[in-house]
Amino acid sequence: MPLLAEQSAALRQEFLPLLGTDFVEFYVGNAKQAAHYYRTAFGMRLAAYQGPETGIRDRASYVLEQGKIRFVITTALRPNHPVADHVYRHGDGVHCIALRVEDAMAAYSAVKTRGARILSEPTELRDESGVVRMFSIAAYGETVHTFVERDRYEGVFLPGYSPIGPADSLARPAGLKHIDHMVGNVAKGDMNRWAAFYENVLGFQLYQHFDDHDISTPYSALMSKVMANGNGRVKFPINEPADGLKKSQIEEYLDFYQGPGVQHIALATDDIIDTVSRLRSQGVEFLEVPPAYYEALSSRIGRIDEPLDQLSRLGILADRDDEGYLLQIFTRPVEDRPTLFYEIIERKGSQGFGKGNFQALFVALEAEQARRGNL
Repeated sequence: MPLLAEQSAALRQEFLPLLGTDFVEFYVGNAKQAAHYYRTAFGMRLAAYQGPETGIRDRASYVLEQGKIRFVITTALRPNHPVADHVYRHGDGVHCIALRVEDAMAAYSAVKTRGARILSEPTELRDESGVVRMFSIAAYGETVHTFVERDRYEGVFLPGYSPIGPADSLARPAGLKHIDHMVGNVAKGDMNRWAAFYENVLGFQLYQHFDDHDISTPYSALMSKVMANGNGRVKFPINEPADGLKKSQIEEYLDFYQGPGVQHIALATDDIIDTVSRLRSQGVEFLEVPPAYYEALSSRIGRIDEPLDQLSRLGILADRDDEGYLLQIFTRPVEDRPTLFYEIIERKGSQGFGKGNFQALFVALEAEQARRGNL
């Protein structure tokens, strides 16, 4: 019995304790306009700001929140700035996925020992609201993971940011609760390397694996490994293209993003019909699902709580596994480059990723690619 306890303790030490996603930072060409879009279309509340008015001379950042979701939208104020250079290469997109930890110094020691490429050493930020400790490491492409310890901070976001609100006259909340998962696209042959990075450096485990037999059409295919941390609060699927007759959605992304990056962010809701109805009315555009998909839906997944006619009207997909079912829908790209998009997901027991919907999703994505002339 003591031996089992020792083995269990050793296993727990392999995991890097993460409390969840702290924030996602986007680098964009015009943060004021991008923040306006997320407020009016996705219903996110403007919570804080940093820029020239707060003493920051080289950039401006807007902090947006809904439920436990926190986005930071940052732009450069000068052309010779790293943010401007990032936007020039990639367009608007995710630069940083910040992960919350209980002890930043312990996390730093762990990832450094495990071979992480350190981008910024642990830094302590202070103001009248308390203390935040942070450091950053490199991930795929130019994506960054920042680790945030904020248990002793009571401010709106970080020291240096001015609070705004609490009311936001533009924001129309849509029932979005938290980030369910975030998907990264990498080049062909790199999926296993980055899956190993999350396993060896961050202590993640392989959660699910999909190959080109699971995710394909006659024209294109991809492979994916879903990596998850020990408590399951953070999940990162890693996609790579597979051989196909035509260009896959992953290859299109890599071409336009000019390298690996975050493909989509899945946002959870407790009522997907209400949330998608609100988002559609506020201007969010979703992929179109072939009507034939719903003709066979009941026979494929069995009885569900939601009316099929409402799912069909809104274009919401459904899938079932041994634990229950889920409902999901995907937006069109939210940038002019066909790169970043969003998934809205409601879980009714299922902890999967909608494997039964992959075919319908790929057909819808290929139809969009064909319209753009990129298939």
